[in-house]
Amino acid sequence: MNLHETTTVERAVLAQLIEGRRDPEEAADSLAELARLADTAGILAVGQVTQRRPRADGGTLFGEGKVAEAREALRAAAANIALFDNELTAIQAHNLGRALGARVMDRTEVILQIFARRARSAEAQAQVELAQLRFLLSRIPETEEQQRFKGGIGMKGPGESRLQLRNAPMRRRVTELKKRLAAIRAQAARMRQKRQWPVVSLVGYTNAGKSTLLNALSGADAYVDDRLFATLDTKTRLLWLGSGRKALLTDTVGFIRNLPHGLVASFRSTLDIAVKTDLLLVVVDASHPHVRDHLEVCRRTLAEIGADAVPSLVILNKCDAGDARESVAHIAGPEPQAIPVSARTGYGLETLKTAIVEELKRCCTLWQLPSATSAI
Repeated sequence: MNLHETTTVERAVLAQLIEGRRDPEEAADSLAELARLADTAGILAVGQVTQRRPRADGGTLFGEGKVAEAREALRAAAANIALFDNELTAIQAHNLGRALGARVMDRTEVILQIFARRARSAEAQAQVELAQLRFLLSRIPETEEQQRFKGGIGMKGPGESRLQLRNAPMRRRVTELKKRLAAIRAQAARMRQKRQWPVVSLVGYTNAGKSTLLNALSGADAYVDDRLFATLDTKTRLLWLGSGRKALLTDTVGFIRNLPHGLVASFRSTLDIAVKTDLLLVVVDASHPHVRDHLEVCRRTLAEIGADAVPSLVILNKCDAGDARESVAHIAGPEPQAIPVSARTGYGLETLKTAIVEELKRCCTLWQLPSATSAI
């Protein structure tokens, strides 16, 4: 089940509310990231509207005047989508759709649309469907007409509301998907018990080059694309570390600021790899002007899934691009152990392998010689 998937390019005006004391540069970067998300989802960003307010309007997010400005921007750009960087409530999405005369989407929905297009394995497709159903259930507003029927004389209770009756099939499907994914997690746990080599997992901000790094380190041929969330399915490859030492190298779904909680919950079976791994390689794009913020997003997400206590190494990928040299120097102070590499040119990869060996010696006792067979 794909949300609003289409084969034609749609046109969108980006909208953002900057609340309170939010940093303007961070807000601008978030809006630029939304434009990239839109592009990945096949949506062309043709304009933008922003407003700074102490707090969001409960009914329409924006103030009345800014809603009128957004409506005019949509008309002038011949756009059919208002794409909000902020997470919208059900009532806000409903009111804005009526006021703007256009389809209203927020960051969560566009990420779900990308995930629906990129999911390939049965597991990823089940995770995406679960996230979509949770999103749809959260977006159904309750009106007075949808309130519970009142119990009357001779009735046993208040009964089921129309809303509950309408949502029942979706809730049953959610239960089915959760059971399926729980079975996948249990199977993965059994496989982990049988593994013969340490597991090293690549995590990090989306589009930081994790798949390229997987290919460079292991000689794999994982799909690479210069777009956000290019791949969703977990990939595992054998990593040769020299002196007869090997490990399993896995790549997982990327992180992003304001990653929807529903996605984190739905992709628990995939993200669980990061919790059960022996070593995390936290990959960020060293050439990005907000690399420090991206690293903080990664750490917050790891904490959210319970992987913040797993041993980790910070990897500054794309250190050969743009202004990366300045960024690497800036990060070296608070992150003295961070390792600059270029997955594209191979720079720093041997240093990285050495660091992996030393860290695994320190934190992991599971290490087999080449005579063992793979337990992927």
